Amino acid sequence: MRTGGTVRAGRVSATREQILTAAERLFAEHGVFAVSNRQVSEAAGQGNNAAVGYHFGTKTDLVRAIARRHAEQIERGRLRMAAEIADPTDVRDWVACLVRPVTDHLDALGTPTWFARFGAQVMTDPVLREIMVEESLCSPSLRQTLDGLNRCLPELPVEVRAERNDMAGQLMAHMCAERERALAEGIPTPRRSWHGAATGLIDALVGLWLAPVTKGRR
Repeated sequence: MRTGGTVRAGRVSATREQILTAAERLFAEHGVFAVSNRQVSEAAGQGNNAAVGYHFGTKTDLVRAIARRHAEQIERGRLRMAAEIADPTDVRDWVACLVRPVTDHLDALGTPTWFARFGAQVMTDPVLREIMVEESLCSPSLRQTLDGLNRCLPELPVEVRAERNDMAGQLMAHMCAERERALAEGIPTPRRSWHGAATGLIDALVGLWLAPVTKGRR
């Protein structure tokens, strides 16, 4: 038999999920700062316009909560892939560890999804981008993957490594967002599946990481 406290906890959890789902969709479609807490509350079916602040605090706290909502599934997939790498000197295997856990997660969510577009919106804002970076640095599997990738590229200058890391992050975020948008709108995509899209993205990122470095880069 459920107690009053258990029932209330269940309602609170359900309300939080409704808010997260509504916020993720609205942020993905319109941008984080173009959407008010009131709009999120209304989209979540909450009569109280202060519901977002009550459950999550500030808008940055809400963005962080959305990111964490998806982190566990992606983390599990990446840990599994990293454990299965047979050749730790293969750049492609480590790049695949970056890409496929994300695309597999988006695939598992079904259509439509909003997480990729939400991520791309966040990546364009310097303040919010830091939240995503901080959350990423809390991921053991991501740190393991980046360490493995770095070990494969010992001759790459530090500044070039940092530059290409930023390029890779932006390419991943925006290519996944564009595919997600196309699927939601029924627009044809270059690849038939998320698995195929991941393969193309991995090919491009391997080329990016292994590209020659021009001397006298300034």
